[in-house]
Amino acid sequence: MPAETQLAVRMDGIRKAFNGVTVLEDVHFDVRPGEVHALAGGNGAGKSTLVKILQGVYQRDAGVVEVFGTPLKATTIQAARAAGVGMVFQEFSLISTLTVAQNIFLDTEPRRGGLIDDRAMRSRAADLLARIGVAIDPATEVGSLSTAQWQLTEIAKALGQDAKVLIMDEPTASLAKHEVDALFDLVGRLKSQGIAIIYISHRMDEVYRIADRITILRNGRNLLTSALSDVTPQQIVAGIAGKEVAAAQGPSTKPVTGPVLLDVRDLHADGVHGATFQVHAGEVIGVAGLMGAGRSELARALFGINRITRGSIDKDGRPLRIGSPGDAIGAGIALVPEDRRLQGLVLDHSVRENLTLPLLRGLRRRGLVATDKVRAASDRLIDEFSIAVARPDAPANLLSGGNQQKVVLAKWLGTNPDVLVMDEPTAGVDVGTKSEIVRIVRELSQTGKGILVISSEFPELIAMCDRFLVMRNGRIVDSIDAEHIASEEDLELAVQGLVA
Repeated sequence: MPAETQLAVRMDGIRKAFNGVTVLEDVHFDVRPGEVHALAGGNGAGKSTLVKILQGVYQRDAGVVEVFGTPLKATTIQAARAAGVGMVFQEFSLISTLTVAQNIFLDTEPRRGGLIDDRAMRSRAADLLARIGVAIDPATEVGSLSTAQWQLTEIAKALGQDAKVLIMDEPTASLAKHEVDALFDLVGRLKSQGIAIIYISHRMDEVYRIADRITILRNGRNLLTSALSDVTPQQIVAGIAGKEVAAAQGPSTKPVTGPVLLDVRDLHADGVHGATFQVHAGEVIGVAGLMGAGRSELARALFGINRITRGSIDKDGRPLRIGSPGDAIGAGIALVPEDRRLQGLVLDHSVRENLTLPLLRGLRRRGLVATDKVRAASDRLIDEFSIAVARPDAPANLLSGGNQQKVVLAKWLGTNPDVLVMDEPTAGVDVGTKSEIVRIVRELSQTGKGILVISSEFPELIAMCDRFLVMRNGRIVDSIDAEHIASEEDLELAVQGLVA
């Protein structure tokens, strides 16, 4: 292949399986120098696995990986880095107590006489930042930078390791609009310098603004590779969504006639910038939005984790003051958090202890926790939610992901809340557990509870919800009745702000 047409990356016939489950099958992907190639697909499509193979985190089971025509026979992080592959992480990898220069050249510091040459390091960092047009003092401690400056420093760190191929995974998720503009200006400059960029994003407006081509993966296989000029946003969304939702059982079509249970007006908190909505008794509301839209932040504000700075919350027509999770629990609000292992469970404690932790105040006798009451309460919840556990006193970390999620759900439902907020309740659980969660939510709504379900799993949202709130930039921008959302594609179009 002539040098002028040589590909920056060629991945051909890539196959990868984990524990006998095939994640990628015969996948083809390439990037040209000076090109932004978007990589898209739904949850579980194989995007992350593919770029981790290129990055050297995973070994491929079959296929060829070439970087600028040179095969990567042993795919390791060191080999990929030496070949010029860099990664800009969605979750920042910088050390906040070090300077910009120290982060850029971490583990590759220039030395003189065996000691780190700070002056040379700052000079090289300044030259690099100037080359890519980033106005940041290399002596600045990273902890004092803005979010956008963190992101730009991440890019500089990758380029400081001589990256000629840059993988960017949802790089705008935490950025404001003007910060996104600055990032895209930098991407344009990198393109002009011949840097090849793999851009992973769910945001169609950004993809069309910055990318030259797009590849869509679905169920671990190639679905489409096309120039952006030859494909419409609706076609891309249809490819990502597929047509499998038609088989999903939809929510009940009952009209929502219950009284207003929760009335939220102009709510401001970290990541939430004026959310207004109502939840009726017996209603299941799905909260949909792209990464960074403010969905989890809204849940944390309602539960008193994130401080509310402005706005009001009324329950049953009475104002609430929610300054802590204790206030929320006392008001009849419960939260099933996004990360069950870090936020929902005490993994080293027993299943019984986890189930009864929020209930201990009501399980006392003469001021002491009554063992028989704890046992009776935990046994009832294990039976009611069909939690598969050999011994209730076994540690929660021994349970499967699905059963761990059922423990989290059961412990909060044991408090008999009026309003249940569920953040990604079906993430990382098997199909059977997903069906059980959908059933539980429907049954709860029939008892008059108000339920907010935040989820990136559109099939489950469609199966559960009577109405959908669309979030964008920390605000509720649309409210759509379930009868107007016939498929996953309809919901994806609503989230993207596109007309179906």
